[in-house]
Amino acid sequence: MGRTIALFVNRKKPDALAAEDHVAQLIEAHGTLAFRGDVQEADRLREASDIDLVVSLGGDGTILSLVDAASPLGIPLLGVNLGKLGFLAEFDLHSLDELAGHLFGDGELIMRELDRLRAEVFAKDASSAKFSGEALNDVVMTAGPPYRMISIGLCVDGESGPEISGDGMIVSTPTGSTAYTLSAGGPILAPNLGGMVITPIAAHTLSFRPIVVDASSTVEMRLDRVNAEEGHGTTLLLDGRPDTRLDEGDRVVIKRGGSAQFVTNPARSYWATLVGKLRWAQAPVFRSVDGA
Repeated sequence: MGRTIALFVNRKKPDALAAEDHVAQLIEAHGTLAFRGDVQEADRLREASDIDLVVSLGGDGTILSLVDAASPLGIPLLGVNLGKLGFLAEFDLHSLDELAGHLFGDGELIMRELDRLRAEVFAKDASSAKFSGEALNDVVMTAGPPYRMISIGLCVDGESGPEISGDGMIVSTPTGSTAYTLSAGGPILAPNLGGMVITPIAAHTLSFRPIVVDASSTVEMRLDRVNAEEGHGTTLLLDGRPDTRLDEGDRVVIKRGGSAQFVTNPARSYWATLVGKLRWAQAPVFRSVDGA
């Protein structure tokens, strides 16, 4: 009988658009295609019933756009990488062709469950949050235009820490450790490790290094100085989305949130991805010297 599947396509990517009909035909050959649409139509999942699987055509950013809709419903995601790296989108068209009967039919799926972060924003002295949301990769406090330094006070599990001046702060999951926090000098965490990475963005100090805390920790960031020009300013980003402006005195409280389920590719290794795509620990290229 096969699975009932929703197909979402990032139609801004020419390769994803070109592959849409082919993937739809694969699904219909082995299961039921409930509907297909642009990735911007992810909210359609909340109106659907009996969806067994969400298939995403695009890249990791396309998957991140679908997590908010799919995860609360407990629907697993299968990503087909037609973007760049493809950490979350583990399949390509070749592997999808080979495994379509298993994936879209009644074969047992190999699943991976990934933690998300929940961020709540409280105005100064307020007891109820004025904003809340979840992120699979990272929660980012960014200085924003006009890009003057901001100041953030850090607190972990009720213990006051340092105040950092710089361009902002990143709190990431192990999944997000290969994203923005990596570019900012943070460590790579194995995806099954329970932890959060706290990484400063261009901190005005030589001594603040990224730190990993337990996944059960509560991380609080107090905005002591922000950019607050009209139409611009310091902003909270969840998985790269500019979700809400931050005001002086706001507190951003970050804890473990829900989780998201992903179908994994049995023929692919996370470590092989680090080596092959991020070129982890790549040896230097030496000049060839005759006779050496």
